[in-house]
Amino acid sequence: MRLDQVKTIGMLGGGVMGGGIAQVMSIAGFNVIVRDLNDELVENTRGEMFEGKWGMKNAVVRGKLSAEDCEAAMARVSFTTELTGLKDADFVIEAIPEKLDLKQQVFKELDGIVKKEAIFASNTSGFVIQEIARDVSDDRKTKFVGMHFSNPVPVMKICEVIHTPQSTQETVDTAVGISDRAQRVTVLVKDTPGSYGFIFNRIFAAARREGDKLVEEGIATKEDIDKAMIYGRNWPVGFYQGRGGIGKQW
Repeated sequence: MRLDQVKTIGMLGGGVMGGGIAQVMSIAGFNVIVRDLNDELVENTRGEMFEGKWGMKNAVVRGKLSAEDCEAAMARVSFTTELTGLKDADFVIEAIPEKLDLKQQVFKELDGIVKKEAIFASNTSGFVIQEIARDVSDDRKTKFVGMHFSNPVPVMKICEVIHTPQSTQETVDTAVGISDRAQRVTVLVKDTPGSYGFIFNRIFAAARREGDKLVEEGIATKEDIDKAMIYGRNWPVGFYQGRGGIGKQW
């Protein structure tokens, strides 16, 4: 499916990540259907998208979004608790818990529900995309990619598009086009069996391991390591203090 054919994005899973992805996609002009397990989770996602810290209403207050664009984007979002509610989606992005067997199971079910020409994408933090797509049809495997966003999605601009040997060029181009339309900075990554993580998570994990060694060897404290990375390498946050800690805040 080409980018110009994608009108509706199905969001499989809400919460902080799924809601954030749905939010940037609706602002980009796509109709979005968010599916979560029950009404309570749906309402939580709706609240975060519309009224949360990084939600649309706060974006208006911060001058990041006009009131008119906010209203239009909100009108493009709908919610469902049924998998069948995603049957007419042109492009489905999954953001459910990071459990490989759960992702495999849900995509297998979706494969029999969503129209055959639709593209599937996983927001996994690092599972092998070919493994996630293991139980879908061979034809759907050609329309399967990873799209890894970073939290909080409305603020963090990166999107890693992960392609497998089965992914067609049209599928990859459409995923990149959707990311670009949502004003993400898109990077392409080759799916790599035998490893976990793509670009920024693997590099961050390697750096974090070195930070842990410095602490274990008594060379520096966690706080000073964070200061060194925040002020010496211009990282928004360090390894240990998180968003509520020292340094620059989002």
